[in-house]
Amino acid sequence: MLYYLFEFLELHYELPGASVFQYLSFRAAVAVIFSLGFSMITGRRIIAFLKNKQIGESVRDLGLTGQKEKEGTPTMGGIIIILSTLLPVVLLARLDNVYILLLIISMIWMGLIGWLDDYIKIFKKNKEGLRGKFKILGQVILGVLVGATLFFHPDVTVRTEVQPISQFVETVDTTVSKSENVKATLTTIPLIKNNEFDYHWLIGWMGIPNGRFTWIIFIPIVIFIITAVSNGANLTDGIDGLAAGTSAIIVFALGVFSWVSGNVNFASYLNIMYIPNVGELAVFIAAFLGSLIGFLWYNTFPATVFMGDTGSLSIGAVISVIAVIVRKELLIPLLCGVFFIETLSVILQVSYFKYTRSKSGVGQRIFKMAPLHHHFQKSGFHESKIVARFWIVGIILAVLSIVTLKLR
Repeated sequence: MLYYLFEFLELHYELPGASVFQYLSFRAAVAVIFSLGFSMITGRRIIAFLKNKQIGESVRDLGLTGQKEKEGTPTMGGIIIILSTLLPVVLLARLDNVYILLLIISMIWMGLIGWLDDYIKIFKKNKEGLRGKFKILGQVILGVLVGATLFFHPDVTVRTEVQPISQFVETVDTTVSKSENVKATLTTIPLIKNNEFDYHWLIGWMGIPNGRFTWIIFIPIVIFIITAVSNGANLTDGIDGLAAGTSAIIVFALGVFSWVSGNVNFASYLNIMYIPNVGELAVFIAAFLGSLIGFLWYNTFPATVFMGDTGSLSIGAVISVIAVIVRKELLIPLLCGVFFIETLSVILQVSYFKYTRSKSGVGQRIFKMAPLHHHFQKSGFHESKIVARFWIVGIILAVLSIVTLKLR
């Protein structure tokens, strides 16, 4: 909204300084400050409201140290993250950008699914919450929407060969190039020279013309990515500060990817895929990052609020959608390595338990408890140490992911 207001003031009234809102770096900086400040200031009031309404966590006894002390801690704190992200985005981002609209819809939709899950747990006294098939259905609907939009929308294009401009221009829409933008289902394969992969290849061997029916394979892939990352973030949200801190690290790396992929000069220098209009994501990502860090103010040990599924499901969905938009979804196992390991630990634990029970009649476990962070808790590590070390692992993975921009 402010972007359009200052654009109007500059155009019709030549207001001094109004042009600064045309720069992504300025709007991104304001967005991160706004979201950080908003989440820290209003977070206290939202937590007080949740306490007053007795919206507290119901903790199942899993035999973990310090577990019962968390009984009654306010949950649904993901509302803080959602509000602190969307308000600066609405004020500072270009709302005619298809990528911004997709992310807003993704955050609201999965936030509602998560809120419904938390509502059932708290007010209906059902510890299972929303049934799994309904969560999956919500993720599938979002995946279909995102996949179809990215495939069919005319503004979703790529330019693989860029013509660098003579003078550095920071705004996205003033980029000058002789190359044409094209519709393509291209993505990036890390660590490989000429690292572009077209999803059409997966069905092209059947003689299907390029571009006509690639959506048949593209949309299911997007559904799988959104479902996997969203559930991975949900599983990671088990101890104070783990999901929010890990997500902040991932989001920062995605911000780097969106910045370089949306700027013709950086894309040319790094010899990577240039994606027109994707630079606008920097505003959304900056607001998202600020809200996560602000939420951590209250969520670090000992947490005074939990994000609940309201936060974890929406965080995972937004991260996955950003990754698909910037064509870095194949980097998710590395960049979101903490989510991946947590999910894998649950899959291995359940599968091995069922396998050994079918063979011997007694189920055996690989870990003391899954997800993996609970295994370390059972091993005697304090949750603060677990969280800090998981953050360090997340930082290492984020750095390695960014390095793949040039390491091919």
